[in-house]
Amino acid sequence: MPHTPGAVDASTLAGDPLYTITDLAHEFDITPRAIRFYEDMGLLMPAREGRNRVYTHRDRTRLKLTLRGKRLGLSLQEIKQLVDMYDSQSDQAPQLRAFLSVLAQHRLQLQQQLDDIQVTLAEIAQHEERCHALLRGQAP
Repeated sequence: MPHTPGAVDASTLAGDPLYTITDLAHEFDITPRAIRFYEDMGLLMPAREGRNRVYTHRDRTRLKLTLRGKRLGLSLQEIKQLVDMYDSQSDQAPQLRAFLSVLAQHRLQLQQQLDDIQVTLAEIAQHEERCHALLRGQAP
């Protein structure tokens, strides 16, 4: 649930919802510690209201992109490039080309893993069938 702290800032005036670390942790099913780690890595930059972190819609989107990149198997450096593109107002063509290259490399790696898994599953099926055949040939 969005949290609207008592102090009025630019995002509150613009009508953007604000979130606490607990709000985001619950929404994305991660720990507050993980969110703080992403802050330490420069992926999130929350505002402060006293001792409390206050996250904007922009922070929420950056966290969502970070977690998506993690699921894709990207390194934190690659994720940071992706997340920084979200904020960039400059010519994004070089960044996009570089990111496409990273994605192509990950696609190849994942395809190889998928091929390996399919071979392993076929071998397991053969072993299972052999075991079932041996069990059928034995007396109960």
